Amino acid sequence: MINNDVLAIILGGGQGSRLYPLTEKRSKPAVPIAGKYRLVDIPISNCINSDIKRMFVLTQFNSASLNRHIKNTYHFSFFSSAFVDVLAAEQTMTSTEWFQGTADAVRQSMHHFLNHQFKYALILSGDQLYQMDYNDLITRHAESGSDITIATLPVNAKDGTSFGILKTNSDSLITSFTEKPNSEEILKWGSEVSDEMKSQGRNYLASMGIYVFNRDLLIELMNDPKTMDFGKEIIPQSIGKRKILSYPFEGYWTDIGNIDSFFEANIGLTDNIPQFNLYDLSQRVYTNARILPTSKILVAQMERAVIAEGCIISAAKIERSVIGIRSRIGQDSVIINTYMMGSDYYESLDEIENDHIDILMGIGERCFIKNAIVEKNCRIGDDVHIDGSVYTEDKETDLYVVKSGIVVLKKGVTIPKGYKI
Repeated sequence: MINNDVLAIILGGGQGSRLYPLTEKRSKPAVPIAGKYRLVDIPISNCINSDIKRMFVLTQFNSASLNRHIKNTYHFSFFSSAFVDVLAAEQTMTSTEWFQGTADAVRQSMHHFLNHQFKYALILSGDQLYQMDYNDLITRHAESGSDITIATLPVNAKDGTSFGILKTNSDSLITSFTEKPNSEEILKWGSEVSDEMKSQGRNYLASMGIYVFNRDLLIELMNDPKTMDFGKEIIPQSIGKRKILSYPFEGYWTDIGNIDSFFEANIGLTDNIPQFNLYDLSQRVYTNARILPTSKILVAQMERAVIAEGCIISAAKIERSVIGIRSRIGQDSVIINTYMMGSDYYESLDEIENDHIDILMGIGERCFIKNAIVEKNCRIGDDVHIDGSVYTEDKETDLYVVKSGIVVLKKGVTIPKGYKI
């Protein structure tokens, strides 16, 4: 089944500088999450689960690994109109510029979208973690006769200062908008929310950066080359002129904007009942089917550990950590509060012998690693001690970056034996 009324447009985001060094060699949507997925798998999976199977992913920075992941992952029937296509910024006869913002990215790609029949454009972000039934969103948009619908998240006053905040009337139509109000201003921006949200003090509606536009209106808005961004220009300028509906969403949602939120979102998966549920078969998260062997645990005391497939583990202890695909952890090592992304390939015994590899891929023996993100393909020697904390100063070296007390090892680095951070 395929929803032929809807075309999904997934925005890949800009340079992703706040997620550096995870975005040093890949675009934001290609950043690995939860041990085996990529960020872009979230909006794509939400679309597939909602029978929306025509998707464009817009990107312009480091898009090679994203292209490869999408090409290897999302295959539809030869006889189906379903597709997931990556559109990188391109020079044309009419445009020689990079994407200047979210609206400009859509504007520069409109000639691709208009090759397809659709009534509604569903515009999504490529760097958010949530599960949503877009069918309900589209149905509410169509039934209300709205020009634009914005998915909104009820938030409390403290969190609201980081978002664009909307005010609605009794019909859930948006009447006004303010960008990141301060702690005094936000108190005037309360909206009608459900009783459950009221009980949690979540009285303010924040824009989630998820939009539905009617096709003709999107074409009209994109004809104005002066508007560069949906959140900062198109939405505020449309209030009062267009019928704009608020679609409140009360489930789990987080914006993977910086290292701190990325780390917490991943470590949160080790909770007894995680807020983001990977085990709900009605809302599956799809990714590349790698056909890896099962994980082998030779010895380890484990507590709240998420272990992806293809791992070989001989650790002393793994606690509140996510261990990604093809990870190797040596004897007597202790891993606490850590996200280890794993490896892209295995090293064979012949390679290790012939190339005289001294420090193997993965974590060596007798290591202690706490409050860290271990990027893909890292080699950590024996007796390495990494202990991030709120007292660890922010810094960057050739081997690692420290942000908000989290030590992030850069992709593919070799950490010498006995090294201490």
